[in-house]
Amino acid sequence: MYDSSGNQAPDARSKYRRPRRPFSWFGIIFGLVVGIAGGLAWAWVADPRVEFDTDPWQLNAQDRANYMVAITLGYAYDGDLNRAVSRLLELNPPGQLRGDPIQEVADVACRLASSNYVETSSGLRAVQSMMVFYQLQGRTGCADNLVQIVQGNNPVVTIQAATPTQAPPATKTPTPEGQQRPSPTPPSVIIPTAVARSSYVGSVNSTYCDTELSGLIEVRVQDFNGQPIPGEQIRVRWADGSSQFVTGLKPERGLEYADFEMEADRSYTVEMPGQSDPTQPLVASPCTTDTGEQAITSYRVYFRPA
Repeated sequence: MYDSSGNQAPDARSKYRRPRRPFSWFGIIFGLVVGIAGGLAWAWVADPRVEFDTDPWQLNAQDRANYMVAITLGYAYDGDLNRAVSRLLELNPPGQLRGDPIQEVADVACRLASSNYVETSSGLRAVQSMMVFYQLQGRTGCADNLVQIVQGNNPVVTIQAATPTQAPPATKTPTPEGQQRPSPTPPSVIIPTAVARSSYVGSVNSTYCDTELSGLIEVRVQDFNGQPIPGEQIRVRWADGSSQFVTGLKPERGLEYADFEMEADRSYTVEMPGQSDPTQPLVASPCTTDTGEQAITSYRVYFRPA
C-alpha cells in the first residue's frame, strides 16, 4: 500500500479487520457471576423453597431427639408399644437397621439429661417420659442417675438435715435443774412439690377452605420466640367425645405441628390439658373454595406462653 508520494505506507489495519477471538473470558466470568447471584436471589428471596414431606430419618440430631420425645409422650398416653417402635424404626434410612431403637432412646435421654434441656419443666417431663419408655423395655442409660422419676409427675425435693446431735453419755454428775439435755435433730424431710407448668394461650390464627385439607384443625405450639415445641399434649373436645394427641409426630409439617380432622356441622374446642383454657368453639361449617368447590372450613390454632 503506497501513499500519494509513491512511498510505501505502514500497515495500519482497521479495528474491524483485526482477527477476532473465539470467546471472551471477561464475558464468561461476568455471565457466571450474574447468573449465580440471580439464582441465589431468586431461591432465597423471591421464591424460597419450603420443605415438605421430610422423612424422619432425614432429620438432624436435635430434631431426631425432639421426634423421640414426641413418640415417648404419645406412648405414655396410649400405651401402644408396636406403634412407638414402628415410629422409632422410621428414624433409620430405608433398608438399614442401626442397632436397638429402644436403646437409642436411652442414649438420647442421657444426652438431654446431661444438658440444660432438663432445666425447664417441659424438658424434664420429656426426659422422664423417655426414661419410663426404655425402662419398661429393660434398657438403661445414664439418665437413670441424673433424673428421678416420680409417680404423678411430682418431683421429690430432699432437704438435707444437719448431722444429728448425740446425747452425752450418762455420768454420775446429775444434770443441773432446769437444764435440758440436747435432743437429736429430726431426720431428713421429703416434700413433694408440683411441677411448675407454663401457662399457654390458644388463639385461632386464620381459617381457610381447601378440598384436600377439608375440615382440618392445624395446631402449633411455640415458645416466646416462635420456636417449635414438640411433644406437647393437645386435646380436642366435642359434644359427645374427645381426642388427645401430641405435637411433633408429623415432622414434615413442623415439630410444633399436630392436626385433627373434624366432621361436618360439629363444634369443637382445642386445649392443652392442664396448661391452657379451651379455645373458642370451632364450627365445621361448609365453605366454597376459590374454584367453586365445596369443602369444610379449616382452622389454624396457635398456642404460645401467656
